[in-house]
Amino acid sequence: MIREVARDMTDAIKIDVWSDIACPWCYIGKRNLENGLAATAADDDAPVVEIEYHSYELSPDTPEDFDGGEVDYLSQHKGISPESAREMLDRVTGVAADAGLAYRFDILKHTNTVKAHELLHFAKENGKQLELAEVLMSAYFLEGKHVGRDDDLIALAVEVGLDEAEAREALSSQRFRAAVRADQEQARQFGITGVPFFVIDGKYGVSGAQPVEAFSQIARQVWSERREVAETADA
Repeated sequence: MIREVARDMTDAIKIDVWSDIACPWCYIGKRNLENGLAATAADDDAPVVEIEYHSYELSPDTPEDFDGGEVDYLSQHKGISPESAREMLDRVTGVAADAGLAYRFDILKHTNTVKAHELLHFAKENGKQLELAEVLMSAYFLEGKHVGRDDDLIALAVEVGLDEAEAREALSSQRFRAAVRADQEQARQFGITGVPFFVIDGKYGVSGAQPVEAFSQIARQVWSERREVAETADA
């Protein structure tokens, strides 16, 4: 449920992020969010922020091993010409570069992402969700690694310090599939139809890969609102 801004200034601002591993704008939005929050760190009263990622599948019908490259996928999925698909990828590659991300669509392995989302829930349970989200997106967009098969995903889980046997069990049992579906249902209830989508402190919804400055501004705004509420309560 959407909740009011917390009165306790010691509580972190909660940023809930709906995203997909295979969404190029989600990685750009992730990096801009991080850089925007970093820009507030030197403030005299710097906002304290907690980030949690939630599952959203852009193309749940994608096979584990898609036969073709990203141009082929976009042409088939969006019904556009290969030329238009290449222009679309060139545009997002340029925006990603501005965010410090060197996208490699030429080596990208398009795949189904439901298992990656399950693994992110397992990582959250073990305090490693933020680290795994970064590794998964980097593997997919920058390194041309497969993020849809168990063995490949488990190797990435181990990379961030998760237990190999536990990660394998989490995927084979599908015990986090219900958590993935719950995230998707919550997104539907919120009216989220595209990602990335950021819910700031349960009060503000921000859609799309906003610029760095926008994230700095809203973090400062919400933190200032916290201060005003606390001061009013103490008066």
